[in-house]
Amino acid sequence: MADHRNDPDLLKAWLGNKTPQNVASWFVSPANHVLIAERDGVVVGVALLTQAGKLSLCYVLPEALYSGVGKALLQGVEAQARAWGVSVLRLNSTLTASKFYERNGYILAGKEMSCYGLECDFFWKKLNATDACDPAPKKRFCHCSGQ
Repeated sequence: MADHRNDPDLLKAWLGNKTPQNVASWFVSPANHVLIAERDGVVVGVALLTQAGKLSLCYVLPEALYSGVGKALLQGVEAQARAWGVSVLRLNSTLTASKFYERNGYILAGKEMSCYGLECDFFWKKLNATDACDPAPKKRFCHCSGQ
């Protein structure tokens, strides 16, 4: 993988917090929303959203890439974020997944070094449909006197 280059130290740092106990606690926390994607009874993807508006996990098995699984997970967490009243969703992406987020309307805001030792891309997306630009032209008024 381009992100960790099969470097054992990077892999150890990146996977260090993903113990069975930690992951289980993330999944049962009422402050998080988890989606699991299954195909033929096999888990092929997972996403985790925090109430703070951070997409903390969004993983799809390599054999399920480009099949709509990731997009469905992303749409599901975006819907939950809107239901919670979150107006901006943010995430740190691996370099490998960056194009996926760009294709789904996320804006690249720069590079960051994650706390797991990997360089990542910081993305955000505004979620509120009511904040979208109104395509109707606005009237402009001049407050000057024509005299």
